[in-house]
Amino acid sequence: MNILGFQSSGDQTSISIMIGEEINSFNYSHNRKDRPNWDMFLENIGINNQIQLQDIDIFAFADCQGSYTATRTIASYLKGMAIALEKPLIAIEDKNKIPINSSDVVKLAKEKFLNANSKAEQFHPNLVNPSYSLDTKYKKIND
Repeated sequence: MNILGFQSSGDQTSISIMIGEEINSFNYSHNRKDRPNWDMFLENIGINNQIQLQDIDIFAFADCQGSYTATRTIASYLKGMAIALEKPLIAIEDKNKIPINSSDVVKLAKEKFLNANSKAEQFHPNLVNPSYSLDTKYKKIND
């Protein structure tokens, strides 16, 4: 089983790929408002060199509360890939004060998929969205 997973806390982003039982990871620190170059991340874990995107069985991301914008960016990116390649997308809930890393994301995604008896339809990308547990306290228009 080949799993690609992302995690971002806003100023740090990591990617991991699990091929069988082996995990290869890449971490990158950046300014909070910078959005990383996804191709650079993919290249640093061997995508298009050792393995192709279409060989990924599952895409996953950490639903991190540390940076909702970073999480939405990753979720949107992976949702597009998962839909285009007709692969499952799994969100891994992360409510920890210290965020999990991308190697944890791929391990937990594998466990979650296997616990669902490998039923990919449960993880259709259209059903997966990041969540935000804090009340943003935005004032609604016309309230």
